[in-house]
Amino acid sequence: MKPLISSLLTIAVVSAAPGKQKFTGIITDSMCGLADHSQMRMGPTDGECTIACVKEHGALYVVYDGKQVYTLSDQQTPEKFAGKKVTVTGTLDAKTRTIQVDSITTAK
Repeated sequence: MKPLISSLLTIAVVSAAPGKQKFTGIITDSMCGLADHSQMRMGPTDGECTIACVKEHGALYVVYDGKQVYTLSDQQTPEKFAGKKVTVTGTLDAKTRTIQVDSITTAK
């Protein structure tokens, strides 16, 4: 009986685990979360402002999909995509709105 209960619990936990998703949006920073850099304008482009906010003000790289802002677990790869539309593949932690990043690619 115990092995059956244990197996059922394992199946339930695995089934409830969130799966990988794709999020398409703009790589920006947590200070300019809605990709509106008009207030900060830390550089001539949105991408340069994003990088400056991260490096100089301790902001975090995020992806803004037009509705929600999600923090990215990977804080190195997004730099080359700053200010650009991307697709982030990963697992979302709904409580912290953080994506455990598997990959970031330029969106089509």
